[in-house]
Amino acid sequence: MDAMTTSASDSSNATDLSTLSYEQARDELVRVVSELEQGSNTLEHSLALWERGEALAGRCEEWLIGAKARLDAARARQQAAAE
Repeated sequence: MDAMTTSASDSSNATDLSTLSYEQARDELVRVVSELEQGSNTLEHSLALWERGEALAGRCEEWLIGAKARLDAARARQQAAAE
């Protein structure tokens, strides 16, 4: 296994998704996609990367949904105060 494959595998296993900020999840997702696009991995490693990418995308979506909810609440408060 080369250094890139080892480091990607290690970081995938070591990092709990619930502790990642949006930016951390997004940056790792970009790295996972880039590694998958290179196409030089074994099938098993590619599947593990794909699964990690799906989980990272889900984490990013959670952050974005939360951000939208906060914006919607702020807008509702602003509108209620204006009325």
